[in-house]
Amino acid sequence: MTVRQPDREAPADGFVRHGAVPDILAAIHDPAVQLALWQRPRPAALDWLDRLNWDEIADIDAAIDGPDYHASLHLLLRDAGYPRTLPADHLMDEIAALASRFAGVMACQKLRLRLEVIETDACRKFHMDYVQTRLLMPLVGPGTQWIDRSSGENPPVHQLAAGEVAIFKGRLLVDQPAILHRSPPIAGSGQRRLLLVLDPAD
Repeated sequence: MTVRQPDREAPADGFVRHGAVPDILAAIHDPAVQLALWQRPRPAALDWLDRLNWDEIADIDAAIDGPDYHASLHLLLRDAGYPRTLPADHLMDEIAALASRFAGVMACQKLRLRLEVIETDACRKFHMDYVQTRLLMPLVGPGTQWIDRSSGENPPVHQLAAGEVAIFKGRLLVDQPAILHRSPPIAGSGQRRLLLVLDPAD
């Protein structure tokens, strides 16, 4: 199976809008768009995540309420075992900024946040979530894979890079799903993933 990155120069491609600026995420409101993708590298201030002992880190699944998400995130990251150091503050700031941006795009303040350490194939089949929208950002390890099934019987598999931000439409907004996604197959490989998930909760 060939996995390829989308062309970073092309701003539009059928059901997908992608670009190197964060404003591209607002394209999810276009009725034709099922995936808005902000293509960027993971910030260098988060490189320390690659060296964490994942056996000491718990998953986070919690509601957070804006407009300022810092206080909630500080407690959640601390209780999950993330270090109480300046690098961890960079993670808090990154998630808080992304939560604020997503809340602005979706015109809501309350979000469901998941920050999960994954070592299985999790959702192994290509699917569309039963939500209105869902933001995914891989932070460590192989990123979420997606396909555009309108492009043929065996569509190419695309894969998010660490740091890229994707907003997928869900079944609550889409009658005919074209953009499907799945967890990358890593079971038995010894790899672990860190994935941020945000859903509107208002």
